[in-house]
Parts: sequence; C-alpha cells; structure tokens
Amino acid sequence: MTNFVLVHGAWLGGWCWQRVAQRLRAQKHNIFSPSLSGLGDRAHLLNDDIDLETHISDITGIVESYDLSDVVLCGHSYGGMIITAVADQLPGNIRALVYLDALVPEDGQSMFDTVPQSFEDTFNEQAAATGGKTVPPMTAEAFGVNEGDRAWVDEKGTDHPLKCFNQPIRLTGTYKAITNRHYILAPSFEHPSTHGTYNQLKEDTAWQTHTLEGGHHLMIDNPDGVVQILQTV
Repeated sequence: MTNFVLVHGAWLGGWCWQRVAQRLRAQKHNIFSPSLSGLGDRAHLLNDDIDLETHISDITGIVESYDLSDVVLCGHSYGGMIITAVADQLPGNIRALVYLDALVPEDGQSMFDTVPQSFEDTFNEQAAATGGKTVPPMTAEAFGVNEGDRAWVDEKGTDHPLKCFNQPIRLTGTYKAITNRHYILAPSFEHPSTHGTYNQLKEDTAWQTHTLEGGHHLMIDNPDGVVQILQTV
C-alpha cells in the first residue's frame, strides 16, 4: 500500500481526482485528494488572506496530521508550486514527486514568473471585478477537456485567490534530495510553460519524463494513463 497525496490545480478542487482516486483505492492504496482552501468543496472558506503559503500549509498539514511517510506527492498545473514547497519542507516524508502537466518553480519565483506575461495581464484584468482578489475560472474548453466532461468541469470550477499567483515561493533546495522525480506532459495541450519544462527535464538525468494523451486536466481525460504511471512510481 502506498500513500498518495494528490494536489489539484487552479480553479479546481479535490473532486477532479475522483476517477484516479477510485482506481488507486481499488488497488488498496491510501489516497488523499483534498480541496485547497477557498476552492472546490472549501469554496465557502474563501477570504482575502488565502495565498500560496496557505495552500502549502494545507498539504503539509495532511502529511503531518496523518503521520504519512513514503508519500507519492502528485501535483497538477498550479499544484506543482505546492508540491515543490511541501517536499522542500518535509523531504523525509516524500518517496516521489510527480508533476502532472505542472509548473516546476525555482526559489523566489511566483506562478506568474513561470508563465507568459499575457497570462498575468489577463488574470489581473479579470481580478479587477473583485477588487484584485480573485480570478474567475478558465473554461474547460480552453484547457482542452474532452467534450463530454466540459459542462461538468465548468460547473465545478471556482474562483481562485489572486495572491496565490503572485506570491513568490521560498525554497531551501532540500526537495532536490528526492531523486524519484517525474514529469508527465499532455503534448496535445499547447502551453509554452509545460512544453518548455518537459523539453528541459527530458534532458536531465535527475528526472523521468512521460507523455499522455488528453487535455491539460489529464486526471479527467486520461485517468487510466495517470494511474498506470503513478503505480510504476
């Protein structure tokens, strides 16, 4: 039995992992797929103080509260920011890091530092409607979600705190001691950040790289493929 901690991306919630979680539980694994503060089933807790550090604490709290060890920590998209920081704080608890079409930050970078300027400009413009506090969800179609699931994903999406996107991450570098590191790319989803990261990491012997068919939300579009890779990790 393996402890899997699955961290969702922006505008989503723990609900997005249910297909992956069901398959892993059927294999007798222990699954934690919480919604981050202010998102998903915790959207009622949205407040002006939620930032990147809040979400990092959400996940370190899961690991510490349940005394988890040998954790396979998987982060999707924005969740890559979070799992990097969690691994940096709790390297002894983590067996493997899995980045699912995710961001891989360096110390001092914010999420906005890892994406093209146009994203920052658009999100700041959209956040003006709430006084610069939250960003409305991007559509499922924009993320390349399969047509059958788009209405469901759009219905479940929730506003994301803007502070999470512009707060720099603080890393000591201890997470690099975790040598079991994987990056999974959705090649059909055209995004300069994920493709750029994958192209860089596939030449790095410290990483194992994979590709899966589907849109950016691979845990929805291709849960079998995600589970297969997670089980090999």
